[in-house]
Amino acid sequence: MGKRKARAAGAFYLITVLLGLFAEIVVRGNVIVSGDSAATARNILASEGLYRLGFVADIAGGAAYVVVTLLLYELLKPVSKSLSRLAAAFSLIGVAVGAVFSLAHLAPLLLLKSAPYLAPFDAAHLQAMAYLSIKLHALGYDIALVFFGIYEALLGYLIFRSTFLPRALGVLVAIAGFSFLGGSLTIFLSPAGAGVVSTVMLALDGAGELSLMLWLLVMGVDERKWENTAHPPGAS
Repeated sequence: MGKRKARAAGAFYLITVLLGLFAEIVVRGNVIVSGDSAATARNILASEGLYRLGFVADIAGGAAYVVVTLLLYELLKPVSKSLSRLAAAFSLIGVAVGAVFSLAHLAPLLLLKSAPYLAPFDAAHLQAMAYLSIKLHALGYDIALVFFGIYEALLGYLIFRSTFLPRALGVLVAIAGFSFLGGSLTIFLSPAGAGVVSTVMLALDGAGELSLMLWLLVMGVDERKWENTAHPPGAS
């Protein structure tokens, strides 16, 4: 049962990662022109279908991560039910924050489609507001990462304490969580250093999250040790 849950969590984790990469690299990476609202507006209107797919990928990725969160809660609940529940709560809050701010991804389509109620604004103003919406979407992602950072730090601790997953994996996941926390707070407090911070944050998170995803997907957990933790011998 434990190995099945672990591999299911790994599979949904992979879906989350693939959808996130599609939305961020294939969609926003090809449509958004940094610092150029007019070019970005043209790209959005010329690739509306792709841009809408980016929104769908964000929502579907969030839904897949809810499944990951619940499966990992069940998997790590035998280590500490209260701490596992707390970790899951932070993850679900992060997903909710991301879902709310995903509306800012769609806002440019409302602003750039020349609706009658937008007649008082000229094209340059609408393009600027559309670009501002995209920036707000990115800011919302950084806010969500604060909650995901706490989640991963707690998750790393639970993995470290468990006997059925490698302790090194717990350390990597905890480091990923603290990198999210430190990176997001640095971006909020000192935007000038955001580029370097983001690069370091992604590298540390990638090492932790990808290691966890691959371990769950390929190795699962030590079934015997998980069963002994979940159902200790002699327990009623």
